[in-house]
Amino acid sequence: MDLSNLSASDLRNLQEQIKRELKKRESQDLQKAKEEIFAIAQRVGLPLKELINTNPRGKGSTVAARYRNPGDDTQQWTGRGRQPKWVKEWLDSGKAIDDLRI
Repeated sequence: MDLSNLSASDLRNLQEQIKRELKKRESQDLQKAKEEIFAIAQRVGLPLKELINTNPRGKGSTVAARYRNPGDDTQQWTGRGRQPKWVKEWLDSGKAIDDLRI
């Protein structure tokens, strides 16, 4: 398609048509993918919810808290990542982290 002969207005109209068509096709592709996934789940006898909720790497899964603030039971820490302020203050006062274990 030679676009060099089109006016700026024609190009803008064409751009809008392209945007609408892309949106329509993306929607169709998404629907087709959903149908294929559902068919696979039915074929292997898995509930679709179970298939979707599989998490092979464990990402997004919750980790149980290992430490609790004795002054405030709502403050807990898994022992991962940066220490909360209350843990740092506890350790800075010379107390052992094992005293915070749940």
